[in-house]
Amino acid sequence: MLRWPAEAIWEAVAPGLPGFTVEVLPEIDSTNTELMRRARAGRLEPVLLVAEAQSAGRGRLGRQWHSGAQAGDVLTFSLGLPLRMADWSGLSLAAGVGVAQGLHPGLQLKWPNDVWWQDRKLAGILIETTQVGDERYAVIGVGINIAAREAAGLNTAPAWLQELEPGVDAPTALLRVAPALVQAVQRFERQGWTPFLPAYAVRDALAGREVLLSDGSQGQARGVDAQGALLVHTASGLKKISSAEVSVRPTH
Repeated sequence: MLRWPAEAIWEAVAPGLPGFTVEVLPEIDSTNTELMRRARAGRLEPVLLVAEAQSAGRGRLGRQWHSGAQAGDVLTFSLGLPLRMADWSGLSLAAGVGVAQGLHPGLQLKWPNDVWWQDRKLAGILIETTQVGDERYAVIGVGINIAAREAAGLNTAPAWLQELEPGVDAPTALLRVAPALVQAVQRFERQGWTPFLPAYAVRDALAGREVLLSDGSQGQARGVDAQGALLVHTASGLKKISSAEVSVRPTH
């Protein structure tokens, strides 16, 4: 049985996020799905929902996100909270900055929502929102590989946190990353994406590299703009990729 630092996380977050709670469940279909269900039923309080196992975890573009063989091999959680802002552009990038900063200084960010270590995927982020009355509720799901995992069936070879720090476990990682993520999201709500640009640029895994897009085009990645769009210099000029439905991969 893992010992989760729920009280320590609550103490770190609650003073700046009134009504915040932390829940840990042994198993659920998906933490994102559960918080979206709650939001649509009118439960809009800020919450961190952690699952030791997920039976139907989801990633971007409808992909599955698999739990590890044992509890704690993969850390899966979702942060749900109401957000009030006019421009949501760049939220997944800002969340990525928060996750990477909380976990380890050597991690990189791969547009639009993955955390990489040495060109392998260590963590993924999935953001969903729903409008309930006058409130818009955001659910930010995070999956982090803690222990070694097989690459079979994955689009990108996996990395795991214990490569960087052999003694780290899922509860320790959660205590690091949850307050950092909340802080990043709250800053985004107040200030938008632009203040995150320098921190993202330092960790940008694609900048300056030749990339191939799922629409068949290719070119050199040139960072992201003030709206969080990926900039790619192609044979026909500079292309802005703003849709998360387009996937992008380095060619080498």
